[in-house]
Amino acid sequence: MPSTRKWFDDDAYLAQCEATVLAAGPDGIELDATVCYARSGGQAGDTGTLTLADGAVLTLTDTVYADDRQRILHQVEGERLPRPGERVAVAIDWARRHRLMRLHTCLHLLGSLVPAPVTGCGISPDSARIDFDLPESTLDKDDLTARLNALIRAATALKTTLITPEELAREPDLVRTIGAAPPAGTARIRIVEIPGVDRQPCGGTHVANTAEIGEVVVTRIEKKSRSNRRVVLRFA
Repeated sequence: MPSTRKWFDDDAYLAQCEATVLAAGPDGIELDATVCYARSGGQAGDTGTLTLADGAVLTLTDTVYADDRQRILHQVEGERLPRPGERVAVAIDWARRHRLMRLHTCLHLLGSLVPAPVTGCGISPDSARIDFDLPESTLDKDDLTARLNALIRAATALKTTLITPEELAREPDLVRTIGAAPPAGTARIRIVEIPGVDRQPCGGTHVANTAEIGEVVVTRIEKKSRSNRRVVLRFA
């Protein structure tokens, strides 16, 4: 089965593209190219629209990976499905995606402020959370909020590079999330860097400059287990 061209890897600001249907079924529609980010790494999948060759517009309710973690499935509302080989137009809900990009980038900043391994995260359009392997917490909401917003206002441009698995193995400290590993067979791993602040492998979507995030507020810090602290934030 041909693979899907992931335009979001090259340009997170690309909001639409044309594609050919590879397969369509009750689990979703597989395309040869897409701008839609599939739910993974804690980040929600994209929603939007799928316009068929005859002009009919289907509501895209979610974008997910199939069980094989290779194929991307576009899930739509209703029973109508396009035919394999049909040309379609895919468009994301840009306002929603941009909020996800802003919050995902903000979690990179937050992770740089807490010197502890990450055990998980979750990013929705309105709030985000990150969990730290932190048995005892001295974290303070107001302090984190102030330091986060200072990093945001610094207006630092992000950089993206590609490295090999072998190069990553020589820099194991780049991997902040416990148990995280690149997908098997990956030849190149994307590294997202906020110069002077954070540098780590990440397949999510991000803004081009920290100033684009806007002001945020840490709303709560929770003890999830004996060695797990969760920090939750949202837009101010």
